[in-house]
Formats: sequence, C-alpha cells, structure tokens
Amino acid sequence: MPTVSFTSALQRFVAAPTADVEAETVGDALAAVFASRPALRGYVLDDQGAVRRHVAVYVNGQPIKDRALLTDAVRPRDEIYVFQALSGG
Repeated sequence: MPTVSFTSALQRFVAAPTADVEAETVGDALAAVFASRPALRGYVLDDQGAVRRHVAVYVNGQPIKDRALLTDAVRPRDEIYVFQALSGG
C-alpha cells in the first residue's frame, strides 16, 4: 500500500497522520485519506480538486506531474509526501 505523509506545518491546522492506503493514483490515495479526515481536503486541494498553489505533492522524492487531475500512478510501496510550500523573498 502507498503511504501518504503530511508535513508538520499542515498538522498545526488539522490532524494529518501518516496513512497507508489502497490506491493506484495520487488522487485515489488522497481521496482515501480525505475519507477519514475530510477537513484536510481544503488545505490540500482547491474547489476544483486540483492541488492548491502553495502545496507540493511528491511521490518517492519526485514532484507529481498532474496537479489538476492527480492521475500520477502509484505503486504499493510508494511514499507520497504532501508539503505546504513556502513562498516569499
């Protein structure tokens, strides 16, 4: 099962424990997490279901390619990391 982990920055606002989920895509994995933690969805995805501008999602250390539909494939031992990106100058 893929593992989904969230940075501690997100966990300051809402509970976001690491979760092992059944999934074939990044979207499936996030949907599985949001099913048990619905408040987390709004911090990660926008109203259209795309990754928010200041959030980064990585699979095994590589940024996902499809931030809109979340169709990047995942395998059973993949690690998905969700970061709240920093901005500024």
